[in-house]
Order: sequence, then C-alpha cells, then structure tokens
Amino acid sequence: MPDTFTDEQRQFLQLLGMPVPGDRPPEMVQAQPMVEAQTILPNRPVSAQAQPASDSRPSARRDVGSATAALLPAEVAPTPVRSPAPPLKAEALQAPVLATQTSTPSADPQRITRIATLDWRDLNNMVSTCQACPLGETRKHAVFGAGNPRGSWLFVGEAPGAEEDRRGEAFVGRAGQLLDNMLRAMGLSREQDVYIANILKCRPPNNRDPLGPEVQACMPYLQRQIALLQPRVIVALGRFAAQGLLQVGTPLSQLRGTTQHYQGIPLIVTYHPAYLLRNPIDKRKVWEDLKRALAVPRQ
Repeated sequence: MPDTFTDEQRQFLQLLGMPVPGDRPPEMVQAQPMVEAQTILPNRPVSAQAQPASDSRPSARRDVGSATAALLPAEVAPTPVRSPAPPLKAEALQAPVLATQTSTPSADPQRITRIATLDWRDLNNMVSTCQACPLGETRKHAVFGAGNPRGSWLFVGEAPGAEEDRRGEAFVGRAGQLLDNMLRAMGLSREQDVYIANILKCRPPNNRDPLGPEVQACMPYLQRQIALLQPRVIVALGRFAAQGLLQVGTPLSQLRGTTQHYQGIPLIVTYHPAYLLRNPIDKRKVWEDLKRALAVPRQ
C-alpha cells in the first residue's frame, strides 16, 4: 500500500472504516467513519469538517462523493437480499391455497360413498346446500338439472351461466334455447326424452373455466345422476363435459367424430351451444355429431 494517498483514496478508505496510514489511530476517531458515511450517503456536499484543510479541489470532492455514494449500494445491497421477508411472504400467500386443495370435502371417501346411495330427492337437496368448494359461497342458486329423469338421453354441459344461476334451472338462457332447437331437430324434447345436467352445479364467477378442485367436488353428483338415470346415450357438450366424463385431457377436436363410452354407455362429443352462438359456422359439424348419436343402436 502506498505511503501517500490522494484525497479521493483517503475518503474511500474512511468510508469503509479502514485506517489511513498517517492519520490518527482508530481509537481516537471512534465512529468518525460512520459519521462521514452518513454525511455522504444522501449525496449532499461533503462538509468542511470531514475534509482535510489542505484540499483545494471542491469539484473533485463532489465527484468523489457522488462516486462513493454510487458504490455504497453495492456494499449494502446484500443486506435486504439476505432478508427472509420476501420468501416468507410468498409462502404465506401459497399456504392457504394448498391447504384448501388438500382438505376439500370432495376427497372425502365417506362423502362420495354417501352420494352414491342417494335418490333423486335427497341428491337434489344435498346439491342445493352444497359447500364442497368455494363456488357455494358465490352462487345465487345451485342448478341440479332439468328435463325428464326417466329419459333415455342425457346431455351434459359445462356449468350454469348467469341466467341459470339466477333462476336455478339448467340451460334456460340463449344457449338453452339453441339446445332446444337442436333437440327438436333430432325429434326429442327435454320434457319427455332428455335429461340435462352440468359438470358443475354452481356458476363460476364471470363464467370462467371450471377449476380442477371444483370439478372434483361436483363429479360425484353427476356420477350419481347417471347411475339413477341409466341413459341409452350421453351427449357431452363441450370440452369440459367430455374431458370430465372420460377423465382424459384429449382435445375436443380428437374426441369428436368417434363414439366414446362412459361406463359402457355410448358417449358422443360435440360443441357446446354457447360456442355455436359465437361460431355459428360450426353448426354443420354439430349436426353431424348429433346424427352419430341418433345412429347409436338401441340395446
């Protein structure tokens, strides 16, 4: 280390709390580097008391003060980085979500077993008071189903919409009117031949897509409805209905055009009526799917 130091070097050594050869011993200037650091940190001009009397270059001092202040964050920056506060905050936000998913009543074997023993009336009552997922707190009405519970056809949709949630009935909005037209074209009616249900019994907020835990909570209800109904044919309306019933992640485009099966019952996949309202050009594809359903042989 050199025997002589420039003013800039002296300021930098003092700022780091290091002794400068030729200056007073550290015990005589205790806490002086800290005072100087506090003086320079705000980028204020260095006071005359902190500078050697022989310094005659004020502009150089200002430059050094700025330069050392710019270097200080690099010296002190690791302190907040090492702080555990940000990771703890992220973990605190995630923990309730994980707890909710692992403790959802839908995973309770006793609940599933109980649902599998209910008749139509008791099943409807259980759905109307269900709180198995957060949708029970945001819905207006649970939507159990509609149509003839003795019908030989089952149409399964995704979830209730705004009108269904308001009235507590399945497929009563614009999509429901289009579905009625589709049934008439097939020579069917919901009053005599068809029962209509959804994967979810409660409307997701803003008609968003169903979430995995919500589908898991509601599927036992639909499975019991199918067991009571014993339909001849099931028509899955849309991706979520098809994937939920078949327990697959296959795209809708690959499920269409073939005859699938749900526990031995023929299942035909087609577009949801709400999709057709936005894409009427695909009505021709739906008609092809419905003709396939009509062609399913009676057993």
